[in-house]
Amino acid sequence: MNVYAPALAKAHRFEEQTSAFASDVLDGLSKHPKQLAPKYFYDATGSELFEQITLLPEYYPTRTELGILRDHGADISAIVPKGSALVEFGAGATTKVRLLLETCAFGAYVPVDISGDFLKAQADALGKDFPGLAIYPVAADFTAAFTLPQAVAAMPKVGFFPGSTLGNFEPHEACAFLRSAREILGRTARMIIGVDLEKDERVLYDAYNDKAGVTARFNLNLLHRINRELGGNFDVSAFTHRAIYNRDRHRIEMYLISRKAQTVRVLGRTFSFRAGESIHTENSYKYSPERFAALARGSGWIPSHCWSDAAGMFSVHALDASD
Repeated sequence: MNVYAPALAKAHRFEEQTSAFASDVLDGLSKHPKQLAPKYFYDATGSELFEQITLLPEYYPTRTELGILRDHGADISAIVPKGSALVEFGAGATTKVRLLLETCAFGAYVPVDISGDFLKAQADALGKDFPGLAIYPVAADFTAAFTLPQAVAAMPKVGFFPGSTLGNFEPHEACAFLRSAREILGRTARMIIGVDLEKDERVLYDAYNDKAGVTARFNLNLLHRINRELGGNFDVSAFTHRAIYNRDRHRIEMYLISRKAQTVRVLGRTFSFRAGESIHTENSYKYSPERFAALARGSGWIPSHCWSDAAGMFSVHALDASD
């Protein structure tokens, strides 16, 4: 699940968002098997539900990564060049970046996300608590090429990509993102990135099938959103949430399962479902430290440090750009 829910909820003006949403929904429901893009989880309701998920006892990633950043703040500070620019890809809530700003001597902070309004609000709030820090928000799609502010051109660059968002990318997409980040940050850059680890399958299952049913409501809200914004007539009660661990592909897979044979209309198009038919809504890849290191090396980075919690649930990696 993506930790940048608030930003994604405001990613486009209404007209642009609705048009892209409509096109992607019609395309996804026409595929075999059916699928919907996980970025559309995050309307206002979905964003609120995701914030609830991060606080659930079963959902370990957020609190575990925060613990790693706190426990190893001095280690991270030791490898960060003094006066460097911290570039956060997909800047979300500022909880994690504040830990770095408190322990490292950064000369500037560059939060990057597609939502300009969200970025400005976050930058203004952060600026009040770090009045001596130069903050240069960049409104851009962080998965594609963008230009850093000229004000940080001469500074060493440190990329920051916390959370388990990398796991939402297909491996080739993760590689493409890391290559793009290296090109943007430059040949002498460093990168600090959060990566969810492989672990006991029961722990993974519970994290995506919580007892309170919040993740199920989060998944099903996607159908509510289609009904609200695209005039769909999904009977949401006729679908159920399912999350499973695919051992062969090292990933959690989330689905919406049709409880019965039914027909749904969206924007004048009709889509038929068999009983038990699924809509694939998300993947979340889990890595071993070795597999992630291999991915990083193949993407133009040299792994230099790996920090984890005592239970080996989550990891934070430091990477150096390779020539």
